[in-house]
Formats: sequence, C-alpha cells, structure tokens
Amino acid sequence: MTAPDSDTAATAEATSDAVLPQVGGSGEPALPDADPASADAVVEPVDTIDDDADDDDTDDEQGSDGLLVREGDVAGDYLERLLDILDVDGDIDLDVEGDRASVAVVGGQLKTLIGPDGATLEALQELTRLAVAQSTGVRSRLMLDIGGFRAKRRADLTSLAGAAAERVAESRQPERLAPMNPFERKVVHDVVAAAAGVRSESEGEEPNRRVVVLPDA
Repeated sequence: MTAPDSDTAATAEATSDAVLPQVGGSGEPALPDADPASADAVVEPVDTIDDDADDDDTDDEQGSDGLLVREGDVAGDYLERLLDILDVDGDIDLDVEGDRASVAVVGGQLKTLIGPDGATLEALQELTRLAVAQSTGVRSRLMLDIGGFRAKRRADLTSLAGAAAERVAESRQPERLAPMNPFERKVVHDVVAAAAGVRSESEGEEPNRRVVVLPDA
C-alpha cells in the first residue's frame, strides 16, 4: 500500500489527540455528510439496465468500480497509520458493496474506536471519508465498520424494523421509531420497503431524526 499524503498524515495525527479538523478560511474541505443519498427516504428503485447499452456505459461502470477500489486502498492506508499512532492492534478488510467502498477493522481490542453507541466509529468514518476525498478529489460514501459493530447493528435493526412493519400492517396505525443516524435509518427504510402494506418516512432534525412506519394508503 502507498503511504498517505501529508494532508492525510496530518489528519491522522490530529485524530490521535481526539481533535477533529477545523473548517474555516484555510481552504481545507469540510467533512462530508454522513450519508446524503439515503438519509431522508427509501432508496428509489434502480432503473432497468438495457442489454443494448453502448460501450460508454460499460466503461463508466468499470471506471466507477476502479474508483471504489482506490477509495478502499486509500482508506486502508489511512487507517493502518491511525492504528499505529494509537497503538491499537487490528486487521483491515477491504471490499466493495454495491455502489460504495466498504472497509472493516477487525480483531484486537477495538471498543475505544467504537465509542458509546458507535459515536467514535461515526467520527472515524467521517475522517476516513475526508482522507479519501483529499486523495481522489471525489466525495466519498465509504462505509466503515469496526469490530463488527455495524454488522450487529444492521441485524438488530432488521429484526426491529420487520416487527414494526408487521404491527403497522395489522393495526393500520403509524409507529415512530427511536432517533437513528443515517446508516440506521437506511437499514430500516430498506426493510420496510420490502414489506407488504407499509411504507416509511423520516421526520425531525439531526440528531433526533427518526423513521416513521406508516400503513399504505
């Protein structure tokens, strides 16, 4: 793996002192939003792919996949340096899931990198996305997991959302779930979208934004 650039190294060193980068008139980019594409509603259905699509579409897809692989590589370099600075043991797994790069830190004592309710994990994900954006010049939607926290949370939310969908379908009464971050809301929206007789919306403002499960009209 290539060594991270000077901006990335500076960000990693700041992280070791639990200091988030400041945004101001220096020209440094602001932190990316947590999950702009899925924070507010169910993801729209994917358009049907035309079997007769021209070669340009194929080239675009290959280019997109290549960018996601590069995002993973940059994120891996950044996180390896961060783990060294913090003197934390962990292995890094890189993958591509759908339309985003996926990076997981596994093994070792990682609870301090997860934090209460995943708060530290969320902050590290934003810093990793910033490091990737600085290297690629493209805004990143990379997903970071540490110690299997997101994977377990996804399973728990899938069960919770499925149960809520069943209750609403039977009672025909809306049900408001607890406030969630964008990743968690996306999981719930996806589960509800696959259930019959119900739909979901998001309401409220961060950090108290939540999913409402409603009966179909």
